[in-house]
Amino acid sequence: MPHFFSNKRLIILMVSIILLVAVIGFSTREREELTLPEQFVRDAVGVGQNVFQQPANMINGVVDTIRDIRYVYEENQVLKDRLDEYAMVASERDTLKQENATLQEMADAEESLGDYVTRPALVIHRSPDQWTETIGINKGSQDGIESGMAVITPEGLIGQIDRTSQFSSTVQLLSDGDPSNRVSAMVHTEDDPVYAFVEGWDEEREGLLLRKIESEAEVEEGQLVSTSGLGGVFPRGLTVGEIQEVGPDEYGLTQDALIKPVADFYNIEHVRVIEREAQNLDEQLLDEVEIDDEEDEEEIEEVPLEEGAGDP
Repeated sequence: MPHFFSNKRLIILMVSIILLVAVIGFSTREREELTLPEQFVRDAVGVGQNVFQQPANMINGVVDTIRDIRYVYEENQVLKDRLDEYAMVASERDTLKQENATLQEMADAEESLGDYVTRPALVIHRSPDQWTETIGINKGSQDGIESGMAVITPEGLIGQIDRTSQFSSTVQLLSDGDPSNRVSAMVHTEDDPVYAFVEGWDEEREGLLLRKIESEAEVEEGQLVSTSGLGGVFPRGLTVGEIQEVGPDEYGLTQDALIKPVADFYNIEHVRVIEREAQNLDEQLLDEVEIDDEEDEEEIEEVPLEEGAGDP
């Protein structure tokens, strides 16, 4: 026993355990008020947490804000790229839709042109200084294109083939002011058609000029003008436009009229080159006439001469 109390370390350990248990029991029991040491410790910890929490929350908010800004920027870039893609797709869709409508109109027009052989072509070039005079197409002599053939759009006549090469051609538009650029036309009236010539382009009023109309012809605004087929180049019935104004010419002998074209001479992408089948028919008739002449010559040679018919 005296040996046990002589061990100071063991005594200190036991006392400490007893005090610790007492403190634990004291602190775990229900109390209405805290002790002064507990209040001091809790207040000190609360003040320290408040001091460090506000800057931490501020820094955390700044980091979150930067992260959000970066995320919004990246999302904005993605949406911008998709918007550009959408604009491109929408443009391609509108282009294809327009081309499809144009081709459909041209197909419908081709079905109605029973007397023509049509060849589709694409406009490949157009000079800014000759915007209303000529266009270039991607069909040439290798495709059967010849000078003088009529050129149309789904709306109506726009011109004729001027020059050809192997794989391309130049189209002279009706809006070209060349004096030699004329088309035999007719005005659809209630009675018989009135024949005249489409000659030149009025730049101020932006219309075709119809000249050499008979002075007694009853031509009025709104009447339809089409090709007459009398010139030997353009087939009959190709729509040109509508009468807008009518008046006497400068000499008072005939009438002149202003035509509003049904075709758009500014926005041209697809055209059709047409050739009358009647040309082939004319060639056949010419061959038949030559054959008949040869047969007549043979019959004349076979007829025997009467006696004395050859004597002087």
